[in-house]
Amino acid sequence: MIRIKPLSNAFLPRSAVTLALCALLGACAVGPDYQRPEMDVGAAYKEGQGQDQVEGWKPAEPRDDADRGQWWRVYDDATLNGLVDRLNTSNQTIAQAEANYRQALGLVRAARAGFYPTVGAGAGMSRAGSGTGTNGSSSSSGSNVSNQYSVTGSISWELDVWGRVRRSTESSEASAAASLADLAATRLSAQAALVQTYLQLRVLDEQKRLLDATVAAYEKSLQLTQNRYDVGVAGQADVAVARTQVESTRAQSIDLDWQRGQYEHAIAVLMGQAPSKFGLAPAVFTLQLPEIPVGLPSELLERRPDIAAAERRAAAANAQIGVAQAAWFPSLTLSADGGFRNGQFADLLTAPARFWSLGPALALTIFDGGARAAQVEQARAAYDSQAAAYRQAALVGLREVEDYLIQLRVMENEQVVQRRALESARESLRLIQNQYKAGLVDYLSVAVVDATALNSERNALSLLGTRLVASVNLIVALGGGWDGS
Repeated sequence: MIRIKPLSNAFLPRSAVTLALCALLGACAVGPDYQRPEMDVGAAYKEGQGQDQVEGWKPAEPRDDADRGQWWRVYDDATLNGLVDRLNTSNQTIAQAEANYRQALGLVRAARAGFYPTVGAGAGMSRAGSGTGTNGSSSSSGSNVSNQYSVTGSISWELDVWGRVRRSTESSEASAAASLADLAATRLSAQAALVQTYLQLRVLDEQKRLLDATVAAYEKSLQLTQNRYDVGVAGQADVAVARTQVESTRAQSIDLDWQRGQYEHAIAVLMGQAPSKFGLAPAVFTLQLPEIPVGLPSELLERRPDIAAAERRAAAANAQIGVAQAAWFPSLTLSADGGFRNGQFADLLTAPARFWSLGPALALTIFDGGARAAQVEQARAAYDSQAAAYRQAALVGLREVEDYLIQLRVMENEQVVQRRALESARESLRLIQNQYKAGLVDYLSVAVVDATALNSERNALSLLGTRLVASVNLIVALGGGWDGS
């Protein structure tokens, strides 16, 4: 038990005045208050102007038909929804970012602990002795042995007069907010990687279906050419060309197998699974491009987690300026010690054995060779660096949105032209096949038109896949959602 001697009445007014003065000074916090770095982002996207004239685009507005935050559901694919749900719970990169966030929260709690006093307790026993010699001789006739027992308690409280603890807490809280934004950015990046990989896999499945169907059609053409050769209508060269056409197309179909396998392996790892334990069966291709309202450039600064993380790191660096400046001012510590100390254990917890001490301590560094000034300059430079990083992150975000806007717009026009080319290729193939059946051309002419038509079909699928991937990139560039989540 710790017993403190009651303070005298004369001391109480002085104590009250001291505490009141400390409270008044505690309202002060040195260092600049944080202001978000300013930058002009413009009123609209350059490549988004006139968007309402482009089919499939509209100004930003609330979307009650879309789940908030679950942006991948705009592709309306149940298999994809299930894969992303598994990713959100099992992805190891997300788990690492979540652990980093919990670590940041621990640093916040550690910083807040500076507001409270430190209480300690201890108990000890020591035994000491000294020899008594005679006539300078090293021998001793006896010894003085004493025991010392003690039970102590202490309280120490450094008042946050100049706001050092408050600025440290402010910096830690901003760093934790940045870590939370990093977690959101990591989750968004992993989701985007999975969605893109899945879309590419489905496009690849559609290409393989096209090639397999083309091989089947070419085999029928080969059989027809063989029959014509058997009756002497076609030459051996036509048979060779038809057989070459079949085998080369079959080789293209086989070549897609290893690409599909790599996509499957990537999806498995993103979901936190071993590739050997995951498989994805081919499915009917039903994917369509979603409608993506882009909103305003200023909203990007609030939606994108990487930009938010950069902005919070600027806030944390700003608070560190105050921490560095607080080192110029004295520190005020209130401390109290008390307990019992006696040479006899039986008399330890008695009134004569008690002791106590109480008082403030003021400490100020007079000379440090310019270390504090250097720390303030370092803190200011760190803030300038983080502010520049925030502005750069915002500019990169704006550029990415502009890039994907123009990519989608141009590719839409390209797809219209590609569709016309595909229709022409199909019509040319129909005509040349009729001519071949009539014996007007050889099979080599048919093979050339066949190859052109097949390339047009594959190019159309590749273009659709590229547009799907670009739509994912645009959604990610916009921060993952446009519904305020």
